[in-house]
Amino acid sequence: MGEAINLVNNFQVEKVIFNCGPYNDLEQELIKVLNKKKIKYYSCIKELNIDKNKLYFLQTKEYNNENDNSNVIYTELDGYKFMFMGDASITTEKEIIDKYNLPNIDVLKVGHHGSKTSSGKNFINEINPKYSIISVGKNNRYGHPNKEVLENLQDSKIYRTDQDGSIMFKIKNNKLKIETCSP
Repeated sequence: MGEAINLVNNFQVEKVIFNCGPYNDLEQELIKVLNKKKIKYYSCIKELNIDKNKLYFLQTKEYNNENDNSNVIYTELDGYKFMFMGDASITTEKEIIDKYNLPNIDVLKVGHHGSKTSSGKNFINEINPKYSIISVGKNNRYGHPNKEVLENLQDSKIYRTDQDGSIMFKIKNNKLKIETCSP
């Protein structure tokens, strides 16, 4: 979210989707820019069609915690299941597995940079990700990713931006290919 205004000012953006909950100061500043540029924005949506694909926003409940208000997005592309957890915590994870049947996720974007507040063992065991992506800065002050989270993810192939650099998933001829570019 911290770079959203920079992105909007430097790239062609058609629409912006906010999570559930009240807008924080940073989001309110972004809304001013969006209004000035006449860019549409939405909040707390349930699904979004993009061409022939659909994104499902699994977290549509409002919490008292900004991280739990993160958009949690699920999609299937060419038969591969992707799940993006934002900064959602174990509380949100439990509600998602209680509400949805999501076994055998192919690619999981791990919640909250691998923080101990996310990627609980029950959740990871339920969704059983084949690949796990952790977006995390090198030598970050928070000590992310957490050792326990890495243990919870041990049955999946883990990619980390601090070690692997940028990570790209491509689907070609119905095969999932993973490319990294060292930092």
